[in-house]
Amino acid sequence: MINELMSKVMQKRIPQIENYMHHPVEVQETLLKELVDTAKNTVWGQFYDYKSIKTWQDYNERVPVNDYNSLLPFFERIRRGENNVLWSSQIKWFSKSSGTTSTKSKFIPVSEECLNGCHYKAGKDMLALYCYNHPETRLFSGMNLALGGSRQENETGSDIFCGDVSAIIIDNLPFWAEFYRVPKKEIALMPEWESKLERMISSVITSNVVSLSGVPSWMMVLLKKITERTSKSIEDIWPNIEVYFHGGVSFVPYRKQFEEILPSSMNYMETYNASEGFFGLQDRSDSDSMLLLLDCGIYYEFIPVEQIGEDNPKVVPLSEVEVGRNYAMLISTNAGLWRYTIGDTIAFTEKTPYRFKITGRTKNFINACGEEVIVDNAIKALNIACRETDSSVNEYTGAPLFDHSENKTRHQWIMEFGKAPADLHRFTEIFDKALQSVNSDYEAKRYKNLVLQMPQIISAPQGTFYKWLKNKGKLGGQHKVPRLANNREYIDEIIKTIEA
Repeated sequence: MINELMSKVMQKRIPQIENYMHHPVEVQETLLKELVDTAKNTVWGQFYDYKSIKTWQDYNERVPVNDYNSLLPFFERIRRGENNVLWSSQIKWFSKSSGTTSTKSKFIPVSEECLNGCHYKAGKDMLALYCYNHPETRLFSGMNLALGGSRQENETGSDIFCGDVSAIIIDNLPFWAEFYRVPKKEIALMPEWESKLERMISSVITSNVVSLSGVPSWMMVLLKKITERTSKSIEDIWPNIEVYFHGGVSFVPYRKQFEEILPSSMNYMETYNASEGFFGLQDRSDSDSMLLLLDCGIYYEFIPVEQIGEDNPKVVPLSEVEVGRNYAMLISTNAGLWRYTIGDTIAFTEKTPYRFKITGRTKNFINACGEEVIVDNAIKALNIACRETDSSVNEYTGAPLFDHSENKTRHQWIMEFGKAPADLHRFTEIFDKALQSVNSDYEAKRYKNLVLQMPQIISAPQGTFYKWLKNKGKLGGQHKVPRLANNREYIDEIIKTIEA
């Protein structure tokens, strides 16, 4: 009874979702006006005269494109307790976002409006769409196992709390949501990953878990530990489990592992959320494209990837994007992030409605000699190589390798296999050919080994990437392995981890 009632309640959101699917440009134009009007009396809004902004053209001409460093002085003022700086309401939380791309943590403001009107609203959309697509679901008959990060006080001394965005979301969940999630909050928000992992296992193995949510890499660690501890399959432990809501990293390298450890009847739904907001959802089970969420407090603009790094890059609104073209995402949010580059690149697969795929990061690529290999290329090539060699890859990273003595250049990859290929040389050849098939620039540079040599793949022992992240103090939460880099900082560290 409760399950059916909750499913119906969630699906009340479907008409609003359909509205922005059918009227995307109008919804976004209205949202921009609301954001600008709300912030017109802030320090930022007064400086850029938000009161006189009437159109997107005004906004585009008036307000600069920003990154974390350009907004950092304003973030620091807020963290010291100053109000009305970037956004009109008081900022109570900062999402701590470090990943592995920097040794310095980033602190992203999270407003009440962002928490409720973006993260929670999009979370309800996720449940609404799942229930709509699976009318026989028993989603609300059991518990959601959610991986979360840690929460901590602001070291500046002001009454602001910091932590992973997942921790902020868990810490402020409405009371009804607490009835449907495990583990308990005091366990979910523990700061030390390995201790938390043990407490989580003890807490969840006796629960009626129906759904999972969290980053694939860390969820797989948890599931493997659970099967080791109990000597049972996941299906035996949780016979009613039916769906995994995943996001944070590409699911392609992990899918085979999850299909092997979870029941064959399992459903999977991809999400696209980050410290800055919740951007997209997989709204159809027959497609891996995601629906762009257009009424969750975020106004979107886009920069063609070839313009990234320019002093005055061309910026286009949603109405002018092209299908199949790579764009860097630019967001303005109900937490005071104005024309903020989040570092992700996407490509639209269709415009009626607006659906897209994540293609990589603006700084996650290999471009040693003009080949411009992006994460999307690597994922597609890995998928082909794994399929043809009956293997699977748990984690990987790649970077250029220069042999100055012989004036030769190649790509070097470190891969931690879940199931290793019988012949690593054959796997390498297939991977190389697959990369050429999805990236014509790479193909041209590989022609007769004139510019790029055959790539080198190092098969890393099990647990290598886990050990590396542990050494850097980056276990659990939102921490991720950098997939590609145009320098050797990370890959050399990982090689040292292997050799230690």
